[in-house]
Amino acid sequence: MEDLCCIRLGLAWLIWSIRRVCTLAVDSRPNIILIVADDLGWNDVSFHGSDQIPTPHIDRLAKQGVVLNNYYVTPICTPSRSSLLTGRYPVHLGTQHNVLYATEPWGLGLKEQLLPEYLNGLGYTSHMIGKWHLGFFDRKHLPTRRGFKSHFGYWTGHADYFDHTAQEWTEWGLDLRDDDELVRNLTGHYATDLFTDRAVTLIANHDKSQPLFLYLAHLAVHSANQYDPLQTTRRYYERFPHIRHPGRRLFAGMIAGLDESVERVYHALVRAGMDNNTMIIFTTDNGGPAAGFDDNYANNYPLRGVKDTLWEGGVRGTAFIWSKLLAKPRRQSTQLMHISDWVPTLLSAAGQKLNDKKLDGIDMWSSLSNGGPSPRKEVLLNIDHERGIYALRRGQYKLILGTTYNGDWDGWYPPEGETSRTRTEERATTICGPVPKVRATSCQPMRSACLFNVEKDPCEHTNLADDKPEVVQRLMNRLKAVNATVMPPRNVPADPQGSPRLYGYAWSPWKE
Repeated sequence: MEDLCCIRLGLAWLIWSIRRVCTLAVDSRPNIILIVADDLGWNDVSFHGSDQIPTPHIDRLAKQGVVLNNYYVTPICTPSRSSLLTGRYPVHLGTQHNVLYATEPWGLGLKEQLLPEYLNGLGYTSHMIGKWHLGFFDRKHLPTRRGFKSHFGYWTGHADYFDHTAQEWTEWGLDLRDDDELVRNLTGHYATDLFTDRAVTLIANHDKSQPLFLYLAHLAVHSANQYDPLQTTRRYYERFPHIRHPGRRLFAGMIAGLDESVERVYHALVRAGMDNNTMIIFTTDNGGPAAGFDDNYANNYPLRGVKDTLWEGGVRGTAFIWSKLLAKPRRQSTQLMHISDWVPTLLSAAGQKLNDKKLDGIDMWSSLSNGGPSPRKEVLLNIDHERGIYALRRGQYKLILGTTYNGDWDGWYPPEGETSRTRTEERATTICGPVPKVRATSCQPMRSACLFNVEKDPCEHTNLADDKPEVVQRLMNRLKAVNATVMPPRNVPADPQGSPRLYGYAWSPWKE
């Protein structure tokens, strides 16, 4: 009898131990909230020094976490999102050339393993809200077939914030889906608020026995359709009477909605008791379309260039990471990082080390958490033979050859409208140094490669190519080496069968 009692006690202890280990295994996997702002510029958040558009809620999390001051994205949407979710450079995915237009029958390759698929294998529940932009011509390419348990949002590259239609060239149709189902009854509801409402609901209803991965890819602050590109609500718009430029004021209202969204998501985590074991990553997908580019008034000043250029204004991204799990928070990081690094970094934080040699991303978790040196020494910014543009950063030097739009958007664009100048706390401001008289003419990238020391000259004022020909040659050799691994672009011509007119004026898959 005594032996039987000992056996029962032993079994009970063993069962308790197994359950405890399983609970700890789940608890050691942080919830991951990945927030992507669309087309957010370097100078569109006040933690980068803007005193024109306050972003107090974004600022608070950035200040409590780690601000990523040396973080690179790609110049446009589809390449960045493909890199973000795969951990690979766009040149190794075939997404380096252009965005995916809605009637083009292609998408991110089905053989690529995406971040939610990795995380699902670790016991996560993965949900997506907002912009997909990685292919929907057939159902195999939809987000709910690529690792996400649910998707509430849109499949194309942009949409109207109120009626949720998308216009591309002469095509126009509804693009709001709840999983695969069209949503027709939310006209008049502001997209930023709709997406935030869904995020708050998902967090509140989440089964905390499993870690959560939430990918919140906002429409804000991308332009809507061409006939009404900048859209906000009166509540947000009226906060900015000091901005006299009508476009920049509308844009400021869009930023205010995004800032409020971040606050609401954070407080939803607190109410759910999830904030102690959560990582919030906030990133733009590319630089801002400034000065009316793409009918928008984002801003990257004092950085050079705009969205869809390889200047720092097009590829140095606004980003931070917030988490109570960070060993050394409350700092501004100068660690070199690329958007492809999030896959191995987040998996590392979740307890999985990747040894996939196909990945271009590097595990940054230890460096970000502890403040150590970055293991990344180089960032490929792009190789696009069809457009003739090439850029690479290695160490403090950046090489750029070729340019977009014949150089029409290669300048420096201060923000439109007046500033309020009311903020005084420490910010991650960009120091550019004196402006040389020949800055606009010293670099002619259509003629020859330009070289910049972007540690000392992040605003790309002074071309060093003539002074440091050996550095130019070294970086050119690196470009040639990477070029041997480049995959041809996947882009294909538009297919008339993809017209939403054929499907009740709704963007829909058209191939099986």
